[in-house]
Amino acid sequence: MIRLPQAGGGVREYTPRAEPLAVPPGGALASRTVFSAAHVVADPYADTTPDSPAAVDWDATLAFRRHLWAHGLGVAEAMDTAQRGMGLDWAGAAELIRRSAAEAKAVGGRIACGVGTDQLTSPADLLAVRQAYEEQLALVEETGSQAILMASRALAAAASGPEDYLDLYGHLLRQASEPVVLHWLGPMFDPALEGYWGSSDLDAATETFLEVISAHPDKVDGIKVSLLDARREVELRRRLPAGVRCYTGDDLHYPELIAGDEQGFSHALLGIFDPLAPLAAEAVRTLDTGDVAGFRKILDPTVELSRHLFAAPTRFYKTGVVLLAWLAGHQDHFTMVGGLQSARSLPHLARAYELADGLGLFPDPALAEARMRSLLTVHGVPR
Repeated sequence: MIRLPQAGGGVREYTPRAEPLAVPPGGALASRTVFSAAHVVADPYADTTPDSPAAVDWDATLAFRRHLWAHGLGVAEAMDTAQRGMGLDWAGAAELIRRSAAEAKAVGGRIACGVGTDQLTSPADLLAVRQAYEEQLALVEETGSQAILMASRALAAAASGPEDYLDLYGHLLRQASEPVVLHWLGPMFDPALEGYWGSSDLDAATETFLEVISAHPDKVDGIKVSLLDARREVELRRRLPAGVRCYTGDDLHYPELIAGDEQGFSHALLGIFDPLAPLAAEAVRTLDTGDVAGFRKILDPTVELSRHLFAAPTRFYKTGVVLLAWLAGHQDHFTMVGGLQSARSLPHLARAYELADGLGLFPDPALAEARMRSLLTVHGVPR
């Protein structure tokens, strides 16, 4: 038994499972393109503060990417899961992109990297925003990675309406050497992105988004939608030009969106597939055989964990992701860039452990239990 603190106060006893689910690594996935947005591993020995540049354990960070590639998933690098804009600055993100791209080439892994404007540290005009995007796009393309044009806080602050988005994104798409992924990240992930695409009315914003895509369909590989609204995503993907893919970023409804319907389906670019990599890969391989029911049987039970990790304030989901990586043995500590390990309560973390253990996500359940006990002891939970 292990005593887990509860949100309402007190503790309750939980019996950890004895055996993990055995999900061996496998080859490439066939029916869907699947990216995991991967977290970074902090250097726990660095003498830093939350305001200091990020100190990254590069060996552990790259080892985790090899874990994702071994299961057949692509890596979406330097996205918000990697604490982009929440502890990882542009200098750190640039180094992460260079190192991960080199590792991808070495092992034959698929990689796409986030392009943003986070080198801008003060209010900027539209020209500065464009130049910041161009600098990052050039770096990503130099590494041979696919570019993901991320939503920009600076653009959201500088733009006066939809025309500014149409003009700037049109310029970037004309400049891109290869088709990119456009990323629409909702304000639940980053409040500074409220009103993106020139309107807080999502219907109006959708029309602007689609106008950008329809003007340059040959330069858009796909879109990543992170609005946590399954109905809206389905409606949007049905309106995409032929050949433009929808990569779901909906960490609450991903099984149904990936499974799809008679009119289409979503591919995936998800933060939740960081801790779920083995199960996600097994599920998609089942889908590759045409077994939709089998796919849902594997993936549906994971939604409760995902909804827990992504509960409001959603942007702090990364804390639970890193906790699970530590418990699963992918890193030796529960430390995060910027001290973000403190962003979730102990009851929240305890529930994350319980749900992940129930799914069999820990390769060594005894190790996970021992590490969880140590965390609880530090916080004064009685044995």
